[in-house]
Amino acid sequence: MTGIRHLALATAAATVAFVPAARADCVICANSIVMNEDLADCFLQKYADPASISGDTVAVDLSRCEKSRSVVLALPEPKAAIEEPDIKFLLSRGQVECLKDKLQSDEIDLDPSARIDLDTCR
Repeated sequence: MTGIRHLALATAAATVAFVPAARADCVICANSIVMNEDLADCFLQKYADPASISGDTVAVDLSRCEKSRSVVLALPEPKAAIEEPDIKFLLSRGQVECLKDKLQSDEIDLDPSARIDLDTCR
């Protein structure tokens, strides 16, 4: 019986040691996203309160609040490549808060769109 008890304790300790590491790194979450002003505004409205986020992984769906896709934009200059915005992606709770901070800063120009690196947002 002592061997089984030691095995159970070792298994429990290994599980407890492993779980925080698994939650800290979301392997299925986006590394970067492309966003425009309309989608950024929508994201900031949807995720204004971090307490409203449930779970460690958030499925972000901005398809209902997108406005600018239906507008036909003028042709860009040959050097400028415009990427299509991402409207559905997965983020960790930390990435949601980090993206919110990045979108609220003046560092990102979202006209017409911008690729936002989320690797530093784990």
